[in-house]
Amino acid sequence: MTTIPGRDQPGPPLRVLLGAAFLMATSAIGPGFLTQTVVFTATLGASFGFAILVSVLFDLGAQLTIWRVIVAARMPAQAVADRVLPGLGATLAILVGIGGLAFNIGNVAGAGLGLEAMLGLPTPIGAALSAAIAIGLFLSREAGRAMDRFAQLLGGLMLLLTLYVVLASHPPLGEAVSRTFVPLRIESLSIVTIVGGTVGGYITFAGAHRLLDAGIGGPESIGAATRSAVMGIGVASAMRVLLFLAALGIVSQGLSLDPANPAAAVFQLAAGQVGLRMFGAVMWAAAITSIVGSAYTSVSFLRTLRPGWQTRTAPMIIGFIVVSTAIFLGVGRPVAILIAVGAINAMILPLGLGAMLLATRNAGLMNGYRHSAVLGLAGTAVALLMTGLGIYALSTQIPPLFR
Repeated sequence: MTTIPGRDQPGPPLRVLLGAAFLMATSAIGPGFLTQTVVFTATLGASFGFAILVSVLFDLGAQLTIWRVIVAARMPAQAVADRVLPGLGATLAILVGIGGLAFNIGNVAGAGLGLEAMLGLPTPIGAALSAAIAIGLFLSREAGRAMDRFAQLLGGLMLLLTLYVVLASHPPLGEAVSRTFVPLRIESLSIVTIVGGTVGGYITFAGAHRLLDAGIGGPESIGAATRSAVMGIGVASAMRVLLFLAALGIVSQGLSLDPANPAAAVFQLAAGQVGLRMFGAVMWAAAITSIVGSAYTSVSFLRTLRPGWQTRTAPMIIGFIVVSTAIFLGVGRPVAILIAVGAINAMILPLGLGAMLLATRNAGLMNGYRHSAVLGLAGTAVALLMTGLGIYALSTQIPPLFR
């Protein structure tokens, strides 16, 4: 009797698929994610639901293409890129590493601010403590499993706490649903920003690289990779929707948000001092899981630059977190660097996604996998959109930093 690979063999364990999904989702749900969602809700009201809907479709187009190609090829993104164009993989790895390091400084800062709001700890102490917790995960003998469980636990905590705030803020659900499909106002920048925040930089590669490290690869694993990617997008989108509804409940009552920290204001206005403590917990969970995701994914790129680094993954991840924390503690949050690398990160997605799309034309590289034409068109649309954003950011944001 002939055995068909992937049909008669058991699929990957659900915990592995959930781990990859939550790693991607919690990498996306960082301090910036919280602030952007609340600010755009305050600006657009219920019509921001349309931007979320469109962004989810774009996320699916980008993520499903990247996850499927990486898993089918049994290679990390930089190796696939090198097969498409020699030297492109090293370029992609360096860009992801630089972008991940710079944004990890912001993640460390966010973790410190979260513990300050939750426990009253000074921000530097909270940042150092959070970095130590993240490092502890990678000192574990089963670092991969520890990372998966950590992301799932804190991802679930964020969803539950935000759901409580939604119930306390009493959002106009009927209006939110109707304006999601028939918006009164459409702002393209909001769509581009939240797409970039969900799949920009290192984020879009996090889950697929986690699957590879767990030994999942080949065309027979495409179905598993697809399920994991959809779960990850679902978790990140659910968090976005809950934040949107919580903020909508507050602004629909005519209450003003503190521009210095609009996300914290939503939680506090909805549930008082308890809400502020809950915001601290959500901010800390969002930031520390992003520290873990950024360090893990950035090193999954950087470790291929030199042969000896392949066996030093854990020390490199720990060093990555230490450097990020030292920079924050030493000079604070370097705004100019964050802005500059924001423009670079805007170019990482179209560069990486473009390489994956070109790879789908190489049947040998894909081990016989044939990519969906619909996903190909969706991925191309996302790549073109983010290319435009990157060019705009590079031309308008970078020059003032050096004047």
